[in-house]
Amino acid sequence: MATPLDVADGFDVHDHRDGLKLLTQDAGTWHLANPDDAYACPACGGSFDRLFVSDEAEVTFGSAPNGPICLVRAPERLLVLTHGERA
Repeated sequence: MATPLDVADGFDVHDHRDGLKLLTQDAGTWHLANPDDAYACPACGGSFDRLFVSDEAEVTFGSAPNGPICLVRAPERLLVLTHGERA
């Protein structure tokens, strides 16, 4: 059984590098894989394939099944904005 990612006191990528594989990194963002299911999702407890971690206040993802998705961190709120297909 996989150990859930510990996010009780925040999340430090370096504390979980033993089971996660770094795919990409830039200033303030990390995209990681969980190739051996070393960790379980802290929300649902299930296995996960990819983890995106960001220190940025706004993040835009270029594609999703129905178009781009944007995440915006605001004080005490997380806003998820979905966009229809762009031409």
